[in-house]
Amino acid sequence: MVKIRLRRMGAKKQPTYRFVVSDARAPRDGRFIEILGHYNPRTEPKTIVIDEEKVKAWLAKGAQPSDPVRRLLAAKGLVERGPISEIKRKPKSDKSAS
Repeated sequence: MVKIRLRRMGAKKQPTYRFVVSDARAPRDGRFIEILGHYNPRTEPKTIVIDEEKVKAWLAKGAQPSDPVRRLLAAKGLVERGPISEIKRKPKSDKSAS
């Protein structure tokens, strides 16, 4: 599966990120297919630069954005903001029912 996710860049304690397309099995900062833009959370306002045409093309090919990328793309109006992945949600256990 191909994913659109953030790749950490920058110096220690000064993170910036790149939007990259990579295989889901590749490490976070490992091999990638293409760079789609960059994101700097330390500026005010936060800097988000995305090549919208490339993002739309990869989404049309079936690439799945990670949850943080989906949130940032939704802020730009490229995707709808969906629910958090079902895998990450754990049902709450009712401790009082004993």
